[in-house]
Amino acid sequence: MNSNEKDISYQTTNTYSTLNQLSENTKTIWFVCHGMGYLSRYFLKYFSDLNPEENYIVAPQAQSKYYTPPKFRHVGASWLTKENTLKETENVLRYFDAVFEAEEIPNNVNLIVLGYSQGVSVALRYIAKRQLVCAQIVMMSGGIPKELVAGDFQFLNPNTKVSLIYGNSDEYLDEDRLVSEKNRAFELFGHCNLRIIPFVGGHEVKKELLLDLIID
Repeated sequence: MNSNEKDISYQTTNTYSTLNQLSENTKTIWFVCHGMGYLSRYFLKYFSDLNPEENYIVAPQAQSKYYTPPKFRHVGASWLTKENTLKETENVLRYFDAVFEAEEIPNNVNLIVLGYSQGVSVALRYIAKRQLVCAQIVMMSGGIPKELVAGDFQFLNPNTKVSLIYGNSDEYLDEDRLVSEKNRAFELFGHCNLRIIPFVGGHEVKKELLLDLIID
């Protein structure tokens, strides 16, 4: 069989979801990347307890959608796989560029970039590749991409808050993986205001911790 795989470029359309209204009262904008199996509009429910006058949430939508098991009735989505990862990553980064351009995020608000589970990888890659200045980075129950190095984040202000949050019974984080992720966090963000925040629970989003991030 004499087969070839070729690349093409074309224009595509994708959605994203927002919660609350961006106004002169907005103090914090959240750019939140969901985990595998989510849709952005449902991921927003975790941020519903935040003060709607002061918090505006932007949730990008992973492009690759599929029916989720066991009954294959509900739709979920995935950011990346091991297939063609580099080129797919560039597609995600350009999509994020378009979302930021569409939202016209002002400079006088705090920008929090949060990734949950698989969303951690795309959030960190975007910050690194675009040198995105933000007030806070939140890595929740996810892994740091292996190709990222400390130099990718040296542009961040030392006052930038970086949080590594995980459940103490997360089925995807055994002891060795947890030690590795902590070491990577110190390697990449040791010059920032880094915090390691465990919570009682599994592979999940803890809504009450999101409120603590604002209060803190």
